[in-house]
Amino acid sequence: MITLYGSPRSRSLRVSWMLEELAIDWHYHYINFQAGDHRSEEFLKLNPCGKVPALTDGDLAFSESAAICLYLAEKYGPQFLPTPGSKQAALHHRWVSFIISELEQALWTMGKHRFALPEALRLPEMQTTAEWEFNKAAAIAEMWLPDSGYLMGEQFSVADILLCQTLNWAVTFQQQLPEKLMAYRKHVSQREALQRGLEKELNGKAMSKL
Repeated sequence: MITLYGSPRSRSLRVSWMLEELAIDWHYHYINFQAGDHRSEEFLKLNPCGKVPALTDGDLAFSESAAICLYLAEKYGPQFLPTPGSKQAALHHRWVSFIISELEQALWTMGKHRFALPEALRLPEMQTTAEWEFNKAAAIAEMWLPDSGYLMGEQFSVADILLCQTLNWAVTFQQQLPEKLMAYRKHVSQREALQRGLEKELNGKAMSKL
């Protein structure tokens, strides 16, 4: 049985979305940060960083949202990945690396200095630096983005999940997106699997309060 440990609208939503695209059985375990669930001995065995998501699949337990999505696609849904060794696979690798290391990182810098770091370590001036970094990365993503469809053309892929969720995160942080990126975000966000994944996360949070 697959169990996803997460919190609604966090990076765990990437994995919820991936699982719903795969249409396989899975269980959602809500991690309540306010209650300190992420610091529990049980959870730290799954992810010593104390962050979500974490996932168990049988006796396998690991973390990092991009790695989890890639693993799930390789094992349960290779149609969500280009043919290994192909030109499309090279472009897919580039997108995944760029999204995680460039585009997302600026948003996480904003988040750390707004709420994640201990208050004494938060630097308000980091917001300006992070916004500059995000805008630079967004301009490159806009340049690489195909004129229509998905990142790999007509093939929806893991990279689309990562990019769309990151862009939705940017909008939540009130960042301005270039025109094509905004249109892409709206288009990909309409996928039913995303809505089902979010609903399952929200239901899991609600059930934990009963």
